[in-house]
Amino acid sequence: MRRAAILLTAIVTVSCAAPVPDSRPNLVLFLADDQGWGDLSVHGNTNVRTPNLDALAREGASFTGFFVSPVCSPTRAEVLTGRYHPRTGVYATSRGGERLDLDETTIAEVFHAAGYATAAFGKWHNGSQPPYHPNARGFDEFYGFTSGHWGNYFDPPLDHNGRVVRGNGYVTDDFTDRAIRFIEDHRAEPFFVWIAYNTPHSPMQVPDRWWARFEDDDLPRRHRDPGKEHLDHTRAALAMTENIDWNVGRLTGRLAELGLARDTIVVYLTDNGPNGWRWNGGMKGRKGSTDEGGVRSPFFVRWPRAIEAGTVVDRIAAAIDLLPTLAELAGIPYATSRPIDGLSLKPLLEPGATAAGEWPGRHLVNHWRGSTSVRSQQYRLDHEGRLFDMAADPGQRKDLAAERPEAAARLAAVRNRWIAEVLPELPDEDDRPFPIGHPEHESTHLPARDGTAHGAIERSSRYPNDSYFTNWTSPGDAITWDVEVLAGGRFEVVLYTTCAEDDAGALIELRLGEQATSGRIDQAHDPPLIGMDDDRVPRIESYVKDFQPTVLGEIDLQPGRGTLFLRALEIPGDQAMDFRLLILRRL
Repeated sequence: MRRAAILLTAIVTVSCAAPVPDSRPNLVLFLADDQGWGDLSVHGNTNVRTPNLDALAREGASFTGFFVSPVCSPTRAEVLTGRYHPRTGVYATSRGGERLDLDETTIAEVFHAAGYATAAFGKWHNGSQPPYHPNARGFDEFYGFTSGHWGNYFDPPLDHNGRVVRGNGYVTDDFTDRAIRFIEDHRAEPFFVWIAYNTPHSPMQVPDRWWARFEDDDLPRRHRDPGKEHLDHTRAALAMTENIDWNVGRLTGRLAELGLARDTIVVYLTDNGPNGWRWNGGMKGRKGSTDEGGVRSPFFVRWPRAIEAGTVVDRIAAAIDLLPTLAELAGIPYATSRPIDGLSLKPLLEPGATAAGEWPGRHLVNHWRGSTSVRSQQYRLDHEGRLFDMAADPGQRKDLAAERPEAAARLAAVRNRWIAEVLPELPDEDDRPFPIGHPEHESTHLPARDGTAHGAIERSSRYPNDSYFTNWTSPGDAITWDVEVLAGGRFEVVLYTTCAEDDAGALIELRLGEQATSGRIDQAHDPPLIGMDDDRVPRIESYVKDFQPTVLGEIDLQPGRGTLFLRALEIPGDQAMDFRLLILRRL
């Protein structure tokens, strides 16, 4: 059973024998979503032009063997904590399995405790309700979305410090604008800015400006099995990558204009392998795979004051190394609430250190959905026990387990120890409720993603992230959430819904135990689905629409755990409503 109790604050012990304020570097951390190692021109992909990302590699350090998790939320958990994701409570990408346990210390908390202004822009994907929300995990400022993916990339509804706001233009441009504004506002103090772009994750939407160059491109660089490749998907992903590159250039250019470039550490990585079969340096695997192509990521670190331009590091490293590395580079002594798995890479980044010197040999483990592989400096042991010499055979084509049994046995022992030590920290059942009513936060968002439908109610897509509930045709149907009220009080209840004109007037009740409130969805609001006109290839996720907020009423809630019910007591038309989001706002 997972811990059911909700901690109001994460345990953080950070000792700051404060460095001289003027000596502390700023930090900008870029994390792209579903962009593969091979999606950059610096890595040899002639299909794409990424001059600004290539410049980060030239002007700082680049790692030839850097590894992340096979999918989104686990990598984010490892970046945030320096710990393998099963230790942190993250085992899925939706329905609560993406949440980072509350007794974990995050990198944002480390820097915030050291006096940094902290901000996150873009995709969070490690929990939505405070104290899982980024504003409760060390970030002063948050602008983006907390779900695993978003349904529309042009002027979408977003979360700004817990309030629903309307985005401004294409999301990556908007997130970059916000990050630049934050840097401008905090340039007189040290800042830590995390920019987590949600592209090139699907839906494959990108402005005409970026699509035009790729629309009819023959793409000479192809996947190693060309028959698997969907060329329009590849074209869209690379167009989105060029947009990312332009935005990275806008921000790094602004750092230079503000005179901050020399004293700002800029880091760039991605969260997993590519989200399609496309050129990836001949590696095996893609997103979701624990093979090399599913977990190898670009990793660039630029800091003109301390890292020599053109540094190339050939030692293996991973997302778990980010927290200790960046804290040490910034001169921040720290202690986390849990032991970390990562190492500080600072010795590899120092001038003249690229030969690694006394750098220890190590093993890195990649795990997802029962598949576990192990990487050493020379070998990868895949989830089926096959051994590959990654220096001689980066495409994992020749199994050497029989020829090199000692190496295979050594890595198998590492894998077995890791499975025995780490995986038990993820119990079979997740018993964590969704918290509501955090005393330090005004609002709690309960999206359809986190709810359970009963009766005939259906999701708009089998992929819960950014889905909504529809086909609510019977008063016997309901939506429920397993919740825990952290601090009692009176709350305004707001529903985000749509309703056809003939269906207006449904009487809706929200109930938790003996407490309830009800109201009618009187205003017809029946907008069309959107997204298909902007999709460059057909999507698998839900389309979205413009859901309208309706104040249902007010409800008094007492601390404790229970099942929150949303019911339709009366349905005068064919169905009650389509439902997207419930917000509880403390009065």
